[in-house]
Amino acid sequence: MISASSDTIFRLRETRDRDLYPLYEYLHLSTVQQVTGGVVSFNMGGWGRVDLADRTTEDHTNGDLQYGYLSYRGDRNNLVANLGRVWVTEGVASERIDGAYWRSDLAAGFMASAFAGRPVVTEPNALAGGDVIYGGRIAHSLPGLYTIGVSAVKTSQVDDGADVLEREGIDVWLHPVKQVDITGISSYSSRTSGWMENTYHLSLAPLHDFRVSADLSAINYRHYLDGVTTPALSVNNALNFGAGTSAAGANNGILNPNEELFMLGASVGYTLRKNLDLVADYRHFDYKVQGDAHYFGANLTYTPGTYSAGLQIHRMDGGAERLSYDEFRIWASRRWGKVDVTVDLFDVLYDHDINDVSNSFSISGAVGYQFSPRLRATADVEYMRGPDYENQLQGLIKLTYAFDVKAGTEGRAK
Repeated sequence: MISASSDTIFRLRETRDRDLYPLYEYLHLSTVQQVTGGVVSFNMGGWGRVDLADRTTEDHTNGDLQYGYLSYRGDRNNLVANLGRVWVTEGVASERIDGAYWRSDLAAGFMASAFAGRPVVTEPNALAGGDVIYGGRIAHSLPGLYTIGVSAVKTSQVDDGADVLEREGIDVWLHPVKQVDITGISSYSSRTSGWMENTYHLSLAPLHDFRVSADLSAINYRHYLDGVTTPALSVNNALNFGAGTSAAGANNGILNPNEELFMLGASVGYTLRKNLDLVADYRHFDYKVQGDAHYFGANLTYTPGTYSAGLQIHRMDGGAERLSYDEFRIWASRRWGKVDVTVDLFDVLYDHDINDVSNSFSISGAVGYQFSPRLRATADVEYMRGPDYENQLQGLIKLTYAFDVKAGTEGRAK
């Protein structure tokens, strides 16, 4: 049996100098076979694009094999072995590689995973992603109480042996009592000799209708962005900006490698009545370049059944112009049988004009129709206006079809 799904997406977008009408096709295939001691499967997914008007990129057509691998899953020890183009998410590693991946439970609560291959870099004009990548993770768990893992990943060039990326990290999940969860990760860049990220989340649910959470995050952009293959996010492309340069001016207005961020926040949620939830939240941002900022507000959501609605009001109070604004969002969705409709309005009012714009907003609407359990169509349109773009209108039409193919002499397609 081959299970498959197809997503046909037609996008419409008009910019100041181009009319973009790209047509995308996404195809996902999988087949599973039971064998002695486990299950063997093959999974593949890819996409293709053709531009019906102006070019989206340098070419009118493009495509990519997102993943394609042979997988074996054992009956015991959570054994998994994959070979091909695979996604690897193990601790500090979140990579797409052409190679092999393995994981298994070991004795006494330990588990291990390992991977090796060649990094996949497919973005146009991407930076060199290295020739060889390898890494792994070792963790220990006490079911229902904790999991602590140590991981590492390294990417190198074959010709000169130079390291492109080298990271290590620790990830934790703690569940000391029923109402408490703590998750987090600390990652270190050996190539730049600095901590990339320390991010931790605490969740408390002392009562059924009452919830409390807290977040802590410390990020050093120079270490965090080292080794990325996207030119716009590359540290090397922005090293000429000094420590006193504003983030808005650095790296084509995207990120400043000299920036460091420390964030501490908390939220409190309470169910006012059935299906009506109120959440109040606060976050303090300490930026090395842009200074301090405070983000606070509340969300109110109502989800009685066939429809839902929400209202969000927040204030960002910071020293930089782009960090001083009021933020509003209101949205609603409803289902009538096979039809569902969603509307969403998002508005930002800046304290100071940015590129002669004081009000940035977007309004969108979407309609979906379920023709059958296997066939669904959706269409949405969005209008946006902001400091970095003038009036912009874009839309999307998506057709999703799921089907099975039975192989053999009596094979037939559904």
